Amino acid sequence: MIFYRQNLTDSQLLDLYKKILKPRMIEEKMLILIRQGKVSKWFSGIGQEAISVGITAALNEFEYILPMHRNLGVFTTRSIPLHRLFSQWQGKESGFTKGRDRSFHFGTQKYNIIGMISHLGPQLGIADGIALANNLKKNNKVTAVFTGEGATSEGDFHEALNIAAVWKLPVMFVIENNGYGLSTPTNEQYFCENLADKGIGYGIESWIIDGNNIVEVFNKITELKADMQRNPRPVLLEFKTFRMRGHEEASGTKYVPEELQKLWATKDPVDNFRMFLLNEGVLKEENDAEIREQIKQEIEDNLLLSNAEPEIVPTYSGELDDVYQPFNYEEIKSEGQSENIRFIDAISSSLKQSMERHENLVIMGQDIAEYGGAFKITEGFVDLFGKDRVRNTPICESAVVSAAMGLSINGYKAIVEMQFADFVSTGFNPIVNLLAKSHYRWGENADVVVRMPCGGGTQAGPFHSQTNEAWFTKTPGLKVVYPAFPYDAKGLLNTAINDPNPVLYFEHKLLYRSIYQDVPTDYYTIPFGKAALIKEGSAVTIIAFGAAVHWALETLAKNPEIEADLIDLRTLQPLDTETIFASVKKTGKAIIYQEDTLFGGIASDISALIMENCFEYLDAPVKRVASLDTPIPFTKALEDQFLAKSRFEEVLFEVLRY
Repeated sequence: MIFYRQNLTDSQLLDLYKKILKPRMIEEKMLILIRQGKVSKWFSGIGQEAISVGITAALNEFEYILPMHRNLGVFTTRSIPLHRLFSQWQGKESGFTKGRDRSFHFGTQKYNIIGMISHLGPQLGIADGIALANNLKKNNKVTAVFTGEGATSEGDFHEALNIAAVWKLPVMFVIENNGYGLSTPTNEQYFCENLADKGIGYGIESWIIDGNNIVEVFNKITELKADMQRNPRPVLLEFKTFRMRGHEEASGTKYVPEELQKLWATKDPVDNFRMFLLNEGVLKEENDAEIREQIKQEIEDNLLLSNAEPEIVPTYSGELDDVYQPFNYEEIKSEGQSENIRFIDAISSSLKQSMERHENLVIMGQDIAEYGGAFKITEGFVDLFGKDRVRNTPICESAVVSAAMGLSINGYKAIVEMQFADFVSTGFNPIVNLLAKSHYRWGENADVVVRMPCGGGTQAGPFHSQTNEAWFTKTPGLKVVYPAFPYDAKGLLNTAINDPNPVLYFEHKLLYRSIYQDVPTDYYTIPFGKAALIKEGSAVTIIAFGAAVHWALETLAKNPEIEADLIDLRTLQPLDTETIFASVKKTGKAIIYQEDTLFGGIASDISALIMENCFEYLDAPVKRVASLDTPIPFTKALEDQFLAKSRFEEVLFEVLRY
């Protein structure tokens, strides 16, 4: 291995040696501890340290790095206290996840490190969002994000590269090509000769670097960083290296040919760098022994601190209270005039006034800029706020949601418009596994609103008509909002944007231009978790949301003799169980009315809650009215039959007769 020191001083070389030696010595200790059962699982980076250390040393401490589970050198080079890392791996309180996640599945804003989730790909999109925020701040910072050769097959990899290229984001996409994805060799993972070649398709500059040569890594990253600061752009970096241990220790390396293992052992990044420094006279044997003894003592001292820490004592409140970031709701009442506007106008008004109120708010989505979005909700916004804040996106929902998370991490608020709620399925993973879990896992909120144009009645067929709120109401960490009236639509969207937690905001397309209401022209908010009592009566409780509220009103208008409490839930998570239970205890009868298909919908949970909490007050079985358990069809006759609206009146009379 040849080391070209270029302009590196002896002091710099020695510093790099200390930085690369520390993670190696920690890992060697961890391998002992895992055999002793003191660490539950370990993903070894032995043989790959030069990449982590070289990149981290080349960036400054204020630049974000997004590592993987084999990048201990990122954490140690950023000087994270070792006892906190040891406590993290032992699942103790002073670790970064309070025992809720293991290994390197965490981040820390203090050290500008954003850890991975096991799905790997979403962190590439997060890097895009962080870099976008840096561009908006004009702070000249570069972001580095790691991935393995296996994850380059994921769609998120390609989506993230495409977005970075289109938006000219200063992101270093770091591929650690270490030969195997668990046990699958590279020749079974991709067909091109080099993964760096994939940059060509996106117009991205790419480089192949010896990932075992720390001097080459450090010098190239230093050079590229300076150039990216002058000319912001993404760069794809393929580091050729090798994984000397198993995917994780339990899996072993029996699938690796012995001659290959021996070949890469001769390329060990720590041993070769040490020999170079000795030959150069930068390092003496006695100095090396002193350095190793100092690191060994640091490891032992910090292990004692971690081992002395008591095991976590679980409490319900401790767990439940960390699912969401606390939100100090600010009630803002209207003090101005009102105007009679459509549902769609109320949403547009909220977005406009929120953009004025929050200078750090960015809206992203397909065709939302000059075109104004598929439903023209953001028409004219580019003229008002500019394309930096009103951004057309490529058709890549997953990376866009992840980028929204990156914006949040780097101090921005983000709104993502799904062109149709149906399309959220291609962005499902980062919503339910990244946005929803980040605060619980390591205390990082996701200040993201995902707007969801949804619903049937427009003969748009199976891919443009779903109302899929139940995909998200069961996911802890998400809030779900579903207004039925223009007044609520504006006030609740304002609150959603203010809330630091991820919010799924459902907008029924059929209501966009059919429902009018007097709505204040100025800014106001409505709290989450507070249902609206639309009508009052003593005979039956009707619980509904979205278009079903209007269908219920139509039925009650046709049958004025029915005295019903009609509850518009407005928010589904949090759910206003207090209003539901009080009404059911008064009327003794309940119907939950939803547009979604029956099985597994939120009506089922509300029914169960009523049975568990109001059973002794019931005079009839709780009934659910929902759409057929089929995909939603296109033809009007079939769609009319599908929708819950066609069956509600019959069930209502059945309950009243009971």
